Amino acid sequence: MQNVIQSMREGGYASAKARQFTESVIREMSRIAAAHNAINLAQGFPDFPAPEAIKQAAVKAVMEDHNQYAVTWGTKGLRDAIAAKVERDYGVTIDPERQLTVCCGATEGMIATLLATVNPGDEVIIFEPFYENYGADVILCGAVPKYVSLTPPEFNFNREELIAAFSDKTKAIIINTPNNPTGKVFNREELELISKLCIKHDVLAINDEIYEHILYDNTKHIPLWTLPGMAERTIAVNSVSKTFSVTGWRIGYVQASAEITASVRKVHDFLTVGAAAPLQVAAAAAFTFGAEYYEELSGFYRERRDYLLTALEKVGFTCVRPQGAYYIMADITPFGWDDDVAFAKYMASEIGVAVVPGSSFFRAESTAGKKLIRFCFCKKFETLSAAAERLQKLISR
Repeated sequence: MQNVIQSMREGGYASAKARQFTESVIREMSRIAAAHNAINLAQGFPDFPAPEAIKQAAVKAVMEDHNQYAVTWGTKGLRDAIAAKVERDYGVTIDPERQLTVCCGATEGMIATLLATVNPGDEVIIFEPFYENYGADVILCGAVPKYVSLTPPEFNFNREELIAAFSDKTKAIIINTPNNPTGKVFNREELELISKLCIKHDVLAINDEIYEHILYDNTKHIPLWTLPGMAERTIAVNSVSKTFSVTGWRIGYVQASAEITASVRKVHDFLTVGAAAPLQVAAAAAFTFGAEYYEELSGFYRERRDYLLTALEKVGFTCVRPQGAYYIMADITPFGWDDDVAFAKYMASEIGVAVVPGSSFFRAESTAGKKLIRFCFCKKFETLSAAAERLQKLISR
């Protein structure tokens, strides 16, 4: 009994790691949206149907009894399809037998990658603001996150700050481009500096490319692993979720050198065993879509970006125009607020539109996100139009 009391005094049964981060604020805002019957512009999932072809491929796979365990690191058909896509899109040949691991979404791909490559006490550089999983994932590995600021409105980083972040303790750097939550797409000059620093300090680059095909205004996505000297030290994490509007399928993949892939596969095996077999078969069919699909995808989201930007600016928000992904960061200070969490709850309960408070994309001790919120626009026009109508309430308050 004394031991139990002592344990409770020291923080209960939660581990020291778990006490360093909160639950997902993004998913929490979805629950708040449901509680207030608010339009959910918080969590980045489409409210429109996935492509008919990919749905039919999933049905066909189930009916043809692809319902048992697949190979742990992914069906051969899906790995072959991913390798073919990489060669088609970027002119790079990869070995689907030794360089690809299919995971349960990019979320598992990221934690599997970190667990497979990072040791306790290592430092991992993260650009801030960041997708909320990155900080938690690094902590779960027993590593130490080192933050480098992306400064609005362009969300560029300071060259000297990045250089100073690298040290003998640095094991990896996480780059998310196109970026969630900012919509930033890292340009070649920025990526070349990152690559030079990685090579100089013998650091791994973990490149989250889940929004690679959602780009605007002639912006180009440059995979870090295509730059000189980076193929063997870059780990690309990707998924079918955003590109094919199937966020609930949880089919992601990790592309890396054969040596790194061997480690990722071991960790993945003991984390989840494998991703859903019939959905892997369907995803392989999706990767055969031609270039016109990706062009239409960007156009589809560009229209929604422009519509929501206009609606937000009309009611008084100061917004950042995203180059990629499907999120808009907005400044709440024109409304006299300086508390993003309180404002987000007010938006859901009183305005009827759910958003994500900006502070969830920053480390806990930072105040940089207190005046920011994030909207997502991966929604039907009817949804965005209804949200725009509700946002009019902000003008009269």
